[in-house]
Amino acid sequence: MRRTGFVWNEKFAWFELQAYGGVVRGGVDSMQPDRHVYDPEVVRRFRNLVDVSGLLKKLVDIPARLATGLEIGRVHTSDHINQIKIMSGFPTGGEPGDDAPVPYGAFEIASLAAGGAIAAVDAVMSGEVDNAYALLRPAGHHSRPDRSMGFCIFSNAAIAGRHLLDFHNVKRIAYVDWDVHHGNGTQAALYKEPRALTISIHQDRLYPVDDGFVEQIGEGRAEGTNLNIPLPPGCGVEAYCAAYDRVVIPALQAFRPDIIIVPSGFDAGAMDPMGRMMMHSDGYRQLTRKLMAAADELCGGRLVFLHEGGYSRWTVPYFGLAVLEELSGISTGTSDPHLEYHKALGGQELLPHQTEAIDAAAANVARVPQPACQAGVAD
Repeated sequence: MRRTGFVWNEKFAWFELQAYGGVVRGGVDSMQPDRHVYDPEVVRRFRNLVDVSGLLKKLVDIPARLATGLEIGRVHTSDHINQIKIMSGFPTGGEPGDDAPVPYGAFEIASLAAGGAIAAVDAVMSGEVDNAYALLRPAGHHSRPDRSMGFCIFSNAAIAGRHLLDFHNVKRIAYVDWDVHHGNGTQAALYKEPRALTISIHQDRLYPVDDGFVEQIGEGRAEGTNLNIPLPPGCGVEAYCAAYDRVVIPALQAFRPDIIIVPSGFDAGAMDPMGRMMMHSDGYRQLTRKLMAAADELCGGRLVFLHEGGYSRWTVPYFGLAVLEELSGISTGTSDPHLEYHKALGGQELLPHQTEAIDAAAANVARVPQPACQAGVAD
């Protein structure tokens, strides 16, 4: 068993986007108002399954706190922060970015999510817990330094990373983003930062359509520290495992981070409305084991998951529970009722065109910079 921290605050589920139909506003022309696809019930059901499974009381509660202006400002411009603060004070909110509505009260909740990410990495770095999962909302990995994007207000993972670099004096951080969408905001925030390795495994040209390519490798002194693994639609567990074995894990072993952060979106699941992949709960177990083994080898097991997307109310809770069981080493005996159906789907095996895409991404592993001490120079 391991001491696994869990970050949750009920206010995360109060970030509510109302009167939408999917991702467009309802109540006009022919669109009957409905729920936004980014439904707060997904994270609430995730938390509640962890509770009823009995696992919640065995996790270490890590209280979220509000991130300060200084902490958010390490990543975001003052104009962006002020714009969110102003719009979230309007009774009807606003939409200052790309596909990123800002509801009433969003500034406080987004600051709480960013602070929850910081609290999670603090708990791991202090040794209070061995690893942690922060069930945050709103998500963050699309938010760029100067604007919100893709349901994301502040870049939680990048803010936590900057806190690690500036406050904890961590030498190297690695990100492994497994959300089905490209982690463009985290990439943008750290593209010139040689102390951060940013890896994103995502569906090719899903969102954003003009980002997330293998040619994007970092810039200046950070060249080689950005790896994108754009996979074709329809990839199953074998393709994801191959990408981890051939790209993610070798890149981590080369970079040798002091901590690994996982922007954890579960929208690569087979039933998710926002992606076209075929992952299932056992697949997420396998990927979690791979990351835990890498963290044990490289950085004393320091591993933090920060929740991102995932839009299926039926499957995301089981994916999240599977990850938490692996992180903690505690089996609750709770079965995923969808698992056998997902395993039986055709195309779960690794296919030739998927191998080709993984090969293209694997070519960049040789570019990943190794720490100076590993290269034979005193660190």
